[in-house]
Amino acid sequence: MAATKVVVIGGGVGGLTAAALLAKGGFDVTVLEAHVYPGGCAGTFFHKGYRFDAGATLAGGFQAGGPHAIVGDLLNIEWPVTAVDPAWVVHLPDRVVARYGDPDRWQAEREAQLPTLRRFWPQQEHAADVVWKFAARIPEWPPANIGDVIRLATKIRPAMIPLGPLALATMGNLLDVLGVHDRAARTFIDAQLLISAQVTAAQANALYSSIAMDLPRSGAKHVRGGIGGIAKTLATALQAHGGRILYRREVTGIDVINGKAARVHTNKGETFEADLFLANLTPWALTELLADQAPAALRREVAHRHDTWGAFTLYLGVPSDALPTHADHFQIVRDYDKPLGEGNSVFVSISDADDPDRAPAGYRAVTLSTHTPIAPWWALRESDPAAYEARVADYRDRLLDGAEVAIPGLRQHAAMIMPGTPAAFQRFTRRPGGMVGGFPQTSLFNARGPHTGIENLWLVGDSVFPGQSTAGVTAGALRVAAEVQRSAGHVRSMAIAQPNTVEPDRTTS
Repeated sequence: MAATKVVVIGGGVGGLTAAALLAKGGFDVTVLEAHVYPGGCAGTFFHKGYRFDAGATLAGGFQAGGPHAIVGDLLNIEWPVTAVDPAWVVHLPDRVVARYGDPDRWQAEREAQLPTLRRFWPQQEHAADVVWKFAARIPEWPPANIGDVIRLATKIRPAMIPLGPLALATMGNLLDVLGVHDRAARTFIDAQLLISAQVTAAQANALYSSIAMDLPRSGAKHVRGGIGGIAKTLATALQAHGGRILYRREVTGIDVINGKAARVHTNKGETFEADLFLANLTPWALTELLADQAPAALRREVAHRHDTWGAFTLYLGVPSDALPTHADHFQIVRDYDKPLGEGNSVFVSISDADDPDRAPAGYRAVTLSTHTPIAPWWALRESDPAAYEARVADYRDRLLDGAEVAIPGLRQHAAMIMPGTPAAFQRFTRRPGGMVGGFPQTSLFNARGPHTGIENLWLVGDSVFPGQSTAGVTAGALRVAAEVQRSAGHVRSMAIAQPNTVEPDRTTS
């Protein structure tokens, strides 16, 4: 009997995770990747001797019971990662807070710099511990049918019941209940949530936020060679289990016959037929590929969903001796009275000093980024090119000014400075509009599952709950791989539905 054929559109971390798991389970898997390397938004590109991370720069979820640890066990792979502590250092207008992973150092730091959050951290950490354990069971959230509901019910434990109110509240609600009104403390939480949940405390779901903010404690990691090393490792695992990944294959269309996806077409004039399809895409990109064959519900979704954030990014080559030695990642907030993003908050990532593949000898790769809406960039680009270039120059200065709070003299020492706008992000990642990250996590009950309205076509990636980050898309891919296996009627078990994992054993301070 011939193996079930699966085509995966896009070689991002989510698509490759699902692809490798399915290949191990006996499926005939082909991944079609438009670029010359894997990773998508979590890819690493080469430019003038440097390897820069296109989007994500830090990774988590490698701790026991974390999504990457589960996948590593299932595929028998060793991740090319090293620990980072502090995960990053936050510069607020009137204080500096190091986000240590070491529990004793972190407790001392937060007591000294953020004392009004004394009651907050134990609650956040306890909630994160419970949710990490729940996530290790690969829950079917949001459930799509009665089977999902039954499976989900078997994965709920008594420890989750007291956390029920957090599932309905925002992080802002929790801070209000705890009496946290201090401007520095609230801004600190907002800044952390903007990079981890794409929204600030007033809108961010409290339960999701507890785990989203847990990266430093659960273990932030450098990836050797750049964040794209995660996708490269997965591509190698895919091939080891009999799957294949084809580069420079941009999918240009999907044919739907009798309500099912039947084949895809590529920019090289090729046609790939399959039984099942996974799209490592956003809903917008999938709708474009389906054209007039897109289900009505999918068309309504993309018509009514707001754009997600974009990013303005600077890629720098900087002499090693001009950079700090106490940390590799920084978050700078310049003004309490201005909204975050748009250069008022800047995230800085410096390549690992012990990773010689990231930059020429004596130099390191540095990335600066800030959140920005995509619409103004596209409006200027299409209507006023001169104003567009002026905006690029303005944001370049904003990011450099912000970064110099943590790294004095960065501007004068940089040997290379290359800007990246939402337009550039769209060109290199094929993300419509250059949108980054997943959907803002405002409500667990508005979370998006992997279903597309076409029964043999699933979404995977940061549009699927739990959303952004390599850990988030990996958790979503685990669910999708298990669901595809059930859909195909395979009896061979690759331990996706019920992984044999060790749940993290942490104590809260």
